[in-house]
Amino acid sequence: MGKSELDLFLNQNVQIELSGFVLSLFSAAFLSFIVHLFYVRFSSTLSNRVEFSKNFVILGVATCIVIMIVKSSLALSLGLVGALSIVRFRAAIKEPEELVYLFLIIAVGLGCGANQLIITFVGIFFSLATILVYSKYLKSSNTSSSQIINMGIIIDENISDIQINNLIENLIKDTTELKFISMSRNNINTTINIELIPNEFKDLIEITGKIKEAYPNSKTILAQNTDLSL
Repeated sequence: MGKSELDLFLNQNVQIELSGFVLSLFSAAFLSFIVHLFYVRFSSTLSNRVEFSKNFVILGVATCIVIMIVKSSLALSLGLVGALSIVRFRAAIKEPEELVYLFLIIAVGLGCGANQLIITFVGIFFSLATILVYSKYLKSSNTSSSQIINMGIIIDENISDIQINNLIENLIKDTTELKFISMSRNNINTTINIELIPNEFKDLIEITGKIKEAYPNSKTILAQNTDLSL
């Protein structure tokens, strides 16, 4: 490729239609605003979500403008790469989730700037739906884990296996989940360790009451997410 051909290639300009430019800008602004609302409403970050996301719309629109300008001129795009290579951003990203939303906003700007509106709309809404479902799943898992109660039962007598089974079956009625951990006994007492998730917090009172009613000399120890070695 000769010098004249290279100059012609680098100086090629693509004319951008005003209607397409405006549509892309409004699309970028709209999608960025949707991501902003979603982040404020559903994000689990501990930072100030409103303060962090207030520039989402500006970032999305700015990225869209840059991509449309770069698309119109190859020479300008090469110059822009060189200019941006010396820019250093020192914004503190405290949590990985913040970075995910920033990438979503950049994706909005890139997609709208490249005039791929349908793909961008579908991709962003699919991404937000995925984040919502995944966050709900994590929240449900964490909630279940935080509700696990470790219970240690010390009964001042040596009871039989049948009596232990009857006691466990009686307690299951007031729990969502009950797991037998361990049991030890000697001539003096019987110790039982179980994990349970009560249907409601008040059911814990019902459970301890049942144990006390069946074995008046018993002692119950409750702890949350703690291994009870009795």
